[in-house]
Parts: sequence; C-alpha cells; structure tokens
Amino acid sequence: MKSKIPICLVTGFLGSGKTTFLKQVVAKNRERKLVYLVNEFSPHDIDGAIVSQDNPSVVSIPGGSIFCKCLVTEFIGQMSSIPEVFDGVEGVVIEASGMANPKVISDMLRETKLDGRYVLSHIISIVDPGSFMKLCAVLPNIVAQIEASDSVIINKTDLYDEQAVAEIESALIDIKGDVCLHLAVDADVDLDLFSPPAAERLLHGDYAKCKDPNYESITIMVNREVDVEEMRSKVLLVEDDLYRLKGYLPIGNGMGFVEYTKSGFTVTPVDDDHDSAVVIIMRGDASDAAREFVAWLG
Repeated sequence: MKSKIPICLVTGFLGSGKTTFLKQVVAKNRERKLVYLVNEFSPHDIDGAIVSQDNPSVVSIPGGSIFCKCLVTEFIGQMSSIPEVFDGVEGVVIEASGMANPKVISDMLRETKLDGRYVLSHIISIVDPGSFMKLCAVLPNIVAQIEASDSVIINKTDLYDEQAVAEIESALIDIKGDVCLHLAVDADVDLDLFSPPAAERLLHGDYAKCKDPNYESITIMVNREVDVEEMRSKVLLVEDDLYRLKGYLPIGNGMGFVEYTKSGFTVTPVDDDHDSAVVIIMRGDASDAAREFVAWLG
C-alpha cells in the first residue's frame, strides 16, 4: 500500500505574506519533490504565476475558494492528477484564497475520497500585525483561519514595535490557546511543513458560497501610464470598500508591481511584461466610490 501524500495548507488574508512564504518554501526545498497548488479568489491567476517563476511544479485554481462546491470538481481533478503528472511527489503545499474559511477541508477530503491518497499534515496561517485586529472585527473567516491552524506566522515584525507584536500574540492565544506562534520578517521561518498536529483536529465547516455576496473581483488591463501618487490618494479615499489591488501597472518609464491591502500600499518597479491587475471590492451600493476608482484605473 502506497504511503499517503502529506498536505500543508497555508491560509492568511490578502497581503499577509502567503505568496512570499511560498517563495521562501520553494527556495528552501529545491531538492524536494513538492507540488504547489495556488488558489486565488480572483479569476485571474497572479499568485500562481509569481510562484511558478521559481518552480515549475505549480498548479492553479483561480476564480473563488477551493472550499466552494463549484470548485470541488476542479480541486478533485487537480489533486487526483498530481501523483501522475509529478513523479515521486513528497508533499503538496496548498495556498488557499485569502477569503477562505479552511474548517471544511477535513470533511472535503473525506467526501471527495481524496483522503485515500492524501493526509492533511499541517495548517499554517499567516497574519500581518497591521491589519489583523481590524480584519477580525469584520471578517469571521479570519478568526476561523486561526482556529483551524497548527502554526501561525506573525509576519512583517520589522515594521511594528514590540508592543504591537505582543498585542497580536495575545489576541492569537485568546483565539486558540495551543497554537504555535512564529515571528517572521518576509515570512522567513524554519518550520516543518508536514509535521502532524500534537492533538487530533476537530475541524468541521460549511462550504463557501459559489458567488460570495460580500466581495467582487475585477480584473483590469491598464494601457496607460499611472501616476503613483494620484493612485495612492485615490486608494485612500476608497479604502473602506477596497480589499485588494494587486498586479502589474505601467508607471514612469516601466512597469510596477502594485499591491494594496488593509496593511498598506506598495509599488515596486519590476522588469516584467505582465500587464494586468486584480481589484477586490465590496459588493453593493456602498462600493460606488470603489467602482469609480476601478473605472479611473482601467
């Protein structure tokens, strides 16, 4: 009987550092036969493309959460094909959508019969001290991600003082007292991806809704030069209804990788020929200003 392939599930809200963490994992495990499955809420796969720059063993499931019933068939297909496509797989690292509630994963593996080939070994959540407390107050899935985790990486600790980091540590322990905490800069930690939990997990949850009633993802192609400071000021005006801006935009005489999350706004010049970005906004009439921003950008 073949040994089951271990799974490491990585969760964390948009901008917490999941993709950075995956790039660290890829760099540290080049000699291992690991496969990376990247799940994006957006239908346009940006994170998967970033990770695949460093490792060809990447499969992507964009367009929602893998914990949604409308993506279950694709999830089964991708996971079932991994042992055939990638010979001698030692483990699968799954980056879940930042919007995801991962509590359904144990039930999902059992119901899809994937538990015959895989075992869920380790669940990691990544948090940003600058946004975690605000997100906990408005998004129940953020708390669920911590409750489901075996390890939590408190990322970007170089950007915050000791008191701010200590407050996040305390809040995380209040949510799950036995969680293992790791402090990190650039999501760089020494962590056994496939170590089993100390105690049996009791994870149960509902599948995500196929069309999230709260968020809308928009892919844009920008064919004009964008003024960075004007864009920054417009983002600040709509930040209550804007959850994510991530992708490649023309800036100055070249291309820039632009990212906005609840923890801040960054623009990094890149030598790249990508030409699209993803915006995630709140649904409903309250997001009219955010839609105007998207129209201005695109």
